[in-house]
Amino acid sequence: MAEIFTPETPSTKKRLIPKSVPFIIGNEFAERFSFYGMRSIIAVFLVHQFYNTLPEVTANAKANAINHAFSTLVYFTPLLGAILADWFFGKYKVILIGSLIYTIGHFVLSMFDTSLPGFLTGLIIIAFSAGAIKSCVSANVGDQFDHKNKHLMSSIYGWFYFSINAGSMISLLLIPLIYEKAGAAWAFGVPGILMALATLIFFSGRKLYTKLPPGGIKKDNFVTVNFFVLSAYLSKKDKVKTAWQQAIDQYGFEKVEAIKSVWGVIAVFAFIPIFWGMWDMNGSEWVLQSQKLDLHLGVFGWSILPSQIQFVNALFLLLMIPIFNYGIYPLVNKMGIQFTSLKKIGTGLFVTAFSFVIIALLQSKIDAGLHPSVWWQILAYAILSAGEVMVSITGLEYAYTQSPPAMKSTMTAIWYLTYSIGTFFTTLINVNIANKGMFAYFTGDKYFWLFVGIMFFFVLLFILVSPYIKEKSYLVGEDVNNEPGHLGNDLINPQANP
Repeated sequence: MAEIFTPETPSTKKRLIPKSVPFIIGNEFAERFSFYGMRSIIAVFLVHQFYNTLPEVTANAKANAINHAFSTLVYFTPLLGAILADWFFGKYKVILIGSLIYTIGHFVLSMFDTSLPGFLTGLIIIAFSAGAIKSCVSANVGDQFDHKNKHLMSSIYGWFYFSINAGSMISLLLIPLIYEKAGAAWAFGVPGILMALATLIFFSGRKLYTKLPPGGIKKDNFVTVNFFVLSAYLSKKDKVKTAWQQAIDQYGFEKVEAIKSVWGVIAVFAFIPIFWGMWDMNGSEWVLQSQKLDLHLGVFGWSILPSQIQFVNALFLLLMIPIFNYGIYPLVNKMGIQFTSLKKIGTGLFVTAFSFVIIALLQSKIDAGLHPSVWWQILAYAILSAGEVMVSITGLEYAYTQSPPAMKSTMTAIWYLTYSIGTFFTTLINVNIANKGMFAYFTGDKYFWLFVGIMFFFVLLFILVSPYIKEKSYLVGEDVNNEPGHLGNDLINPQANP
C-alpha cells in the first residue's frame, strides 16, 4: 500500500492518508460533475422536447417516470459491477472499462437530443456503466485502509462525499446555463468531456492503488450457506440443533457469524428505499415544481433557473458535512449521547419527511394559483440535505464497515440497490398517474402528502426494530487468513474475522 507515514507514538499512532486517495477523490469529483450535470436538465428537457403537446400532469408524470426509471437502473447495476469486480476482474478493471463506456453514453445523449429512442439508448448506456462502477468506487476507498490508519476512514469517506457534492454543485449551476444558452447538444456534451477527464484521472493513479484480487466463486458461499440453513430449517431432521447450529458444524463458526451479520445489515437497509424514493424527487418533481415559483432571489436582482435549483442541495451538503462531522456529532457525544449509526439513520429519515411537509404545503399554494418564493423550496432543500448527511453518508460507511471482509463491494452494491428499489416504487406511481390509474388521485399537494405518510410509517417501524439490530465492524486486515489487505471473495464467498 502506497502511503505517507508520520512518526508513530503509543498515544497517537497517527498515519496519514494513502497516496492513492487523492486520485480516487479527483476521479469522483469529475465523474459526479458529468452525472449530475446531465441529470440536472433531464426532467425539464423531456417535458419541453418530447412531451410539450401533452397535458401538464401527464407530461410531468411521463418525464418523472423516465427520470426515476433511469435512477432505478443506475442503482440496480452496482450489483452487477460488484459481481464482475469481486468474482472475475477486480475493482480497478471494472472501474476503468466502465468509465470508458460511460463516456460513450454521454456523447450518445449529445448526438440524439432530438430523438427519444436515441436519447433513451444513451441513458441506458450511462445507467449500466455508471452503475457498474458505483459499488466499486466507494468500496475501493475503504480498500486503501487497514487498522493502522482506520481512524481516518470516517473522515475520508466524508471528504469522498464532499467531492461528490463539489462536482455536482458546479455542474448544477453550469449545465442548466449551457442548456439555456447553447442548447441540449452542448449541455449533454460537456458532461461527456468531464467523464473523459475522470477516466484519465483514475488511470493516472494506477500504480498507487491497493488492488485486491478477485476471489472467484467458492462452494461455501453466501447463497449456498443460506440455502443450507433454509433446507435444515424446513426439513427439521435434527431435533436438537437449530438450522444455524447445523450450518456452523458444516461451514465453521466464523463464516456463519459473518453471514448472520450481513442479514443484520440488510435489516437496516430495508428502511432506506423510501428515503431514496423521496430524495430522488429533488431532481425531478421539485425541479418541475420550481417552474411555478417566483425564482427571483431578491439579492442583487439575481434569479435562478428551475434546473439550477438542485444546486442548493449540493451547496448545503458541502456546508453541512464538516458541520456535522466536526460540530454536531462531537457535541452530541460530549453531551453523553452515543449517536450511533442507527440513530443517525433514524433521525435522518425523520428529517427527510419534514422537508416534504414543506414541499407539500408549497404545492398547495401553487395549486391555489399562487407563485410562492423559491426561498421556501430552498428551506426544504436545507432540511433534505441534513437528512441526507445522516442517512446517505452514514449508510455508505455502514455498508463497508458492518459487512465481513469478503462482502465489501457487494454490501455497497446492496446499499445502492436500496436506491433502485425506492426509485422503482416512485416510477410505478408516476406511470400509474400518467395512465390515469389508481394513483391518479394523488396529484398536486396530495402526491407529496402520500410520501410524507409513508415515510413517517417507516420511521415509526425503524424506532421499534433498531434496538434489536446488532452491530459489528469489519475492516481490511481482519479476515480469516489473517492477511492484511486481503478481502477474498464477495457476494457468494463471505469470510468472517478470527
